[in-house]
Amino acid sequence: MELPINPIAIPVAAVAALLIGSIWYNPKIGFGNVWMRASGMTEERMKSGNMAIIFGLALLFSALLATLLMQFTNHQWGAIGMVGGDPTIAKPSFEAFMADYGTDFRTFKHGALHGTIFGIFGALPIIGTIALFERKSAKYIFVNAGYWIVTLAVMGAILCGWN
Repeated sequence: MELPINPIAIPVAAVAALLIGSIWYNPKIGFGNVWMRASGMTEERMKSGNMAIIFGLALLFSALLATLLMQFTNHQWGAIGMVGGDPTIAKPSFEAFMADYGTDFRTFKHGALHGTIFGIFGALPIIGTIALFERKSAKYIFVNAGYWIVTLAVMGAILCGWN
């Protein structure tokens, strides 16, 4: 039995996070100026640091997030979990179940919905809590959480809809 995911979907979803970020945080077309003021970032500080490491780790973190998000967008993973993660040892009823329901709710729209929910109930509280203790503004919270809500919606759509 095949796993219920296109193996290319995870790296594509991870790259999508970086592409969306390049638009979202762009000072000319996105929220870059608002984010820079809210975070205390300067042009000089933006140019410092090893960009290869920054973008490499950002890509790795996005791939990790895509792997987790896949568990929330693709309901078939729940069925695989019920048989201990190894479909080859499952009873015949598992094959029958997957034959009947193996592609249900595998749409871009459904994945976007779950990604959005994951962003609202996952990213927003994490970012919001950190920002409160760092004494950041509501703008900071909403720019960053907004990015993750939109990004997770796109990532969820890719992970769930791309069969």
